[in-house]
Amino acid sequence: MTVDKGHSNTAFVGDDDIHSKKSHHGTKNLGANSYVMEIQDKKPGLEVDYNPYEHRHVEHPTTNNETLIHLLKGSLGTGILAMPNAFHHAGWLVGSVGTFLIGILCTYCIHLLIKAEYELCRRKKVPSLNYPAVTQTALLEGPDALKPFANVIIHIINVFLLIYQLGTCCVYVVFVASNIKAISDNYTETETDVRLFMLIILLPLILINWVRNLKFLAPFSTLANAITLVSFAIILYYIFRDPISFEGREAFGNIAEYPLFFGTVLFALEAIGVILPLENEMKTPKKFGGNFGVLNKAMVLIVTLYIGMGLFGYLNYGAESAGSITLNLPKDEILAQCVKGMLAFAIYITHGLACYVAIDITWNDYMKKRFGESPRSIIWEYLMRTVLVLVTFLLAVAIPNLELFISLFGALCLSALGIAFPALIQTCTYWHERQGFQKVWMVTKNSIIGVIAIFGLVVGTSTSLKEIIHTFGDHDD
Repeated sequence: MTVDKGHSNTAFVGDDDIHSKKSHHGTKNLGANSYVMEIQDKKPGLEVDYNPYEHRHVEHPTTNNETLIHLLKGSLGTGILAMPNAFHHAGWLVGSVGTFLIGILCTYCIHLLIKAEYELCRRKKVPSLNYPAVTQTALLEGPDALKPFANVIIHIINVFLLIYQLGTCCVYVVFVASNIKAISDNYTETETDVRLFMLIILLPLILINWVRNLKFLAPFSTLANAITLVSFAIILYYIFRDPISFEGREAFGNIAEYPLFFGTVLFALEAIGVILPLENEMKTPKKFGGNFGVLNKAMVLIVTLYIGMGLFGYLNYGAESAGSITLNLPKDEILAQCVKGMLAFAIYITHGLACYVAIDITWNDYMKKRFGESPRSIIWEYLMRTVLVLVTFLLAVAIPNLELFISLFGALCLSALGIAFPALIQTCTYWHERQGFQKVWMVTKNSIIGVIAIFGLVVGTSTSLKEIIHTFGDHDD
């Protein structure tokens, strides 16, 4: 999510550039697989008080407030603009309570991941681990039955990360094209197919993803940050311009549509891709967790903002709530059209950052080994960048439905990355350390979390796919 969500860019853009560092924490700039194998060769020694935090050497460490801002930027993106539509599926009461509970669950699972990473780093005597490395190391520390899966788990994690990032890019393509279409339709007499605007922005998308060094996008990211803040302020102005009323608004939505709500909220809230990179880059990483740490402060703000945007956006627009609230803004006001254009530009910049993460995984962890450092490798890298953009473009063209894309990738990827895997990681990490009631409680609790995650993944993904097929079929008709 941040974008990496690392992201250190805009409210949408900020996520991905930190995330792009996912496989470069530690002592060497290695692909995730090589890095993990190096970690496994390090056995615990006699030093029992090894503190990973004291052995991290970060060139430009971030302060607590800077980390808080990065985390907020990583979680505030296209997802928050889809919250009114999510509340339409769930109802304003179920939406409010559900978002709060999902927020608590996501925050708790992030705490599990952070604590497990610290414990594994302490045992292996390494300063930091990325997400794939944490997962593989945990499995090797866990029950014997899971150890054979340690070599393949890193690829499973990378696949989920890759699908999520490419899915995010699909959402961005649809978002940018839909908002440009909304502006165009307002000033032309004919309604143009959104796919035409996707085709128009294809070449610019390819070109921005040919940028191999993120620092060249930094000035645009700064501008996009400012644009995002201003745009959000204008959206809030439109939401609260008229009196808020509960009349005609459902407290409980259609239960069959709850999975769509679940997937959308997960996509919006979950910034799991940013968490370890942000914590690893802090000057005082110990203050990231804790009851009053950076994470809890950020999540309180994020959940509050999401409930507020979802609740008041739904109360304002009701069943007309679109996949992005920008599409509900008045069509006859120039200020509203400006918001759509500004956010379309900000998200366009973010596509390069989000796709950078997918490029990082595909090239550095897999393809680079095959092509090495030869001059031809540059050509292959540019070809791969182009192909990844084309994949996101073709998916968006095939199914130009913003809200269903968001729900699909939220349920599919973030149920696993944000909920199921952190529970599995904690169980494996402390499998041999906890005994008696403590172990029973840990296994029971994490099993329940796992069941929730799997249920959300299966039901949320299947519901989204059914809606996509239904919508696509209707479109063909």
